[in-house]
Amino acid sequence: MSLDLAYLFLAAYVLDLILGDPKAWPHPIRLIGRIVTYWERILYRPDVSAGILFWSAVMGSVLSMTLILLGTLSRMWAPLEAVALVYLAYACLATRSLHEESRPVEEALARDDLSRARQKLSLIVSRQTAHLDPMNLRRGAIESVAENMSDGVVAPIFYGLLLGVPGMILYKAVNTMDSMVGYKNEKYLAFGRLAARADDAANFLPARLTGLIVALAAWLLGLDGKEAGRVLRRDRRNAGSPNAGWPEAALAGALGIRLGGPSTYFGVIEDKPYIGDADHEIGGRDYARAIRLLYAVSMISAGAAFILMALTGAGPWGLIGLAV
Repeated sequence: MSLDLAYLFLAAYVLDLILGDPKAWPHPIRLIGRIVTYWERILYRPDVSAGILFWSAVMGSVLSMTLILLGTLSRMWAPLEAVALVYLAYACLATRSLHEESRPVEEALARDDLSRARQKLSLIVSRQTAHLDPMNLRRGAIESVAENMSDGVVAPIFYGLLLGVPGMILYKAVNTMDSMVGYKNEKYLAFGRLAARADDAANFLPARLTGLIVALAAWLLGLDGKEAGRVLRRDRRNAGSPNAGWPEAALAGALGIRLGGPSTYFGVIEDKPYIGDADHEIGGRDYARAIRLLYAVSMISAGAAFILMALTGAGPWGLIGLAV
């Protein structure tokens, strides 16, 4: 199954590039969201122990459902299992959807429609967008692309390589829990603590890999790979997150722009440090180059994973499955 797994992954990756994320299709990640909501409703209490039980229940549910589905299809007809593996892996990848979700902001700015650009940006970032000017609207769109290069592209591929398609699904469960309960507010500070820290831990290596791959991709595309590395070393801790600063700093350096800085969240201004140097005002050309970097990072990551899967004989549980 080793070479087959590599080609199943390749099929999933190509599907992501072609199809993106059609909203009308059933989506495993939305099902994970419903599982999170179900267990939160049953187990919520404002303390850490309830959060640990909640996290364990979600992970156990997602893993059990994945294994039961794949096992059942395998016993029915092996090609059905292959189709399910491709679809599950495809659902975990987000290269095209990251482009499609940020593109309406740039399209609105190209038409000088600030109101629509602000509304579209508000769908993909948590900061308030009502008073942002064109440069800061583009900054927000580019930051979203940069940060999600790790969550939506490199990390799922990384865990697919290590743990196969079940590893990709489990990673998305960790990521989804953080996005739903990993907030530092009164309701979730204790309950969501494990969810937030587990997401930080799961993204620790992928985020750092993403920063390095961004610098490599910048060099391959004729952008400033050297500056990407310099800003990465200097500003990687400036995002207020243990992980987000790595891809953001590398991308800011590659494009010669400045990301980060003060932003308003729920009516409160957070004075975040800047990432990168303001060589020029952020414009449409910078957004276009950020998207080129997104696809380059995605293809480098997927290509490396495919080669390793094929050469090492990784089975259904990825490289770690070879050692057990």
